[in-house]
Amino acid sequence: MSLPIALALLGVTLAAAASQGSKSACASFAPASLASVSLSGTTHYTANTRVNISNVYSSIDVSNLPSFCRVELVITTNATAGSTALTEPMANSPMDEWNGRVLTVGNGGLAGGVTVTELGHVAVPQGFAGISTNTGHDGTTDDGDWAGPHNDNAIVDWGWRALHLSVLAGKQVVEQYYGTPANKSYYLGCSTGAPAYLSHNRTQVQDFPEDFDGVVVGSPANWQTHLQGWSIHMNLNTQPSTSPHFITEDMWNDVLAPEVMRQCDALDGLTDDIINDPRICSFRPETLTCRPGQNTSTCLTGDQISALHRIYADYYEADQTYIFGGYYPGGETEYYHGLVGKKQFTIGLNYFKFMVLNDTTFKTRDYDASVLKKADDIDPGQANAISPNLTAFAGAPHNGKLLQYVGWADQLISPGNSIHYYETVHEFTMANTTMEIDDYYRLFLVPGMNHCHGGFAANAFGSVEQASNDNPPISFNPEHNILAAMVRWVEEGVAPDTIVAANYKDNNVTNGVGFTRPLCRYPSTIRHKGGDPTIADSFECA
Repeated sequence: MSLPIALALLGVTLAAAASQGSKSACASFAPASLASVSLSGTTHYTANTRVNISNVYSSIDVSNLPSFCRVELVITTNATAGSTALTEPMANSPMDEWNGRVLTVGNGGLAGGVTVTELGHVAVPQGFAGISTNTGHDGTTDDGDWAGPHNDNAIVDWGWRALHLSVLAGKQVVEQYYGTPANKSYYLGCSTGAPAYLSHNRTQVQDFPEDFDGVVVGSPANWQTHLQGWSIHMNLNTQPSTSPHFITEDMWNDVLAPEVMRQCDALDGLTDDIINDPRICSFRPETLTCRPGQNTSTCLTGDQISALHRIYADYYEADQTYIFGGYYPGGETEYYHGLVGKKQFTIGLNYFKFMVLNDTTFKTRDYDASVLKKADDIDPGQANAISPNLTAFAGAPHNGKLLQYVGWADQLISPGNSIHYYETVHEFTMANTTMEIDDYYRLFLVPGMNHCHGGFAANAFGSVEQASNDNPPISFNPEHNILAAMVRWVEEGVAPDTIVAANYKDNNVTNGVGFTRPLCRYPSTIRHKGGDPTIADSFECA
């Protein structure tokens, strides 16, 4: 199995004598003396020419990028097992367009494919030398059969190893390509692309703190064992679709969503179809109880009400062990397409089938506490990243920085997970160090935003899956772009208290800005202080 890594190198030069940014420099580039790394090829793209690159997981087809050199590498991740990963760096030309930094972008789900989409939409346009990997296999977001049964080596590559080795190789390639090392190294990812960089005894923030100076993670899948158990738990709250507790898509959209807004929208002082802090909303589905003779498509039965109470609650096992957070009021129009609709959540099913149990006959109905315990005992790929100790990354002399965000209406990973992790780190920091968490770790909750992007929200602020879904930041400055905010924090010591995010009408930049809002640093929340609700200046964080 091969591990591709993609490097996006901006402003490229091979040597002092080479023509900076030239097509020939890219074509003739061959990295020297890199252990366990081989070159598959290089491709030069001139400015504003068509860039059409695709793999089983990611693709890009645009004609508005600056010139860059695409470098395709194969990295041996385990010589004994013969496993490899693909990595691709991309670099803008000429060299004076390189900002002197490296940006690694993550993947999502169980996917195996270089994230060319985000290299092209985030790294290259902003002057970063970009790095991405296929995590040691080829596959879509939901595909899990590559992992087994019993393909433990591939699971370790996916869990942490492919990404770490890709970062090491990518940095060396960047240095050889430009003739000088990068000044700083950053990471940007959301969902499964994020967990390795939060914490773990075998992941970058702990054992490899030098990999990154600044890390931006969105809605991280850092507690893989509990996340996947929760996903099946949520499935079982409404499935099968023939059960009395099933709730149809029309009921989520036309019955539940309006009632949630009726009960909770105005609690934050502004009626705008966004619940700024759903923790203050004590949603009572009983108000929708079916009356005698009422059409049951317009109301809720007792079984459905019981299911909703479980869906909106934290998940505890019978011994009162905390497993995961629940859904929060405000994302009802998307929840059916997350974990509580007719379709089974394939990632969770494949995780237990191929990574935990090595049993291809496993079904969601087979899930119970013993299955979850086995997952915790195995921790496939050492992918759990739940240690609260970030001192190796954040403490002197490295002084790394971490920015995290999550949408309150996330349909795939409860925002409660981000809050839970932040609070465990806060507690550890207070009890065991003299550090202040605000000096290295800040969390931002995004009202109304779905998983990583989307939703009726101010959801455009410069992270992955946003510009590539027609929601770019208003500008690349630190006030509007979370990546630039991280760069300023690392390099100038200015920590972000707010980030001004945009909502584009119908979530498409071509329709113009619908409104702007500040994203507030946890534990503060956004509050309307008066004035035009479409502009960020009318709000404050309190």
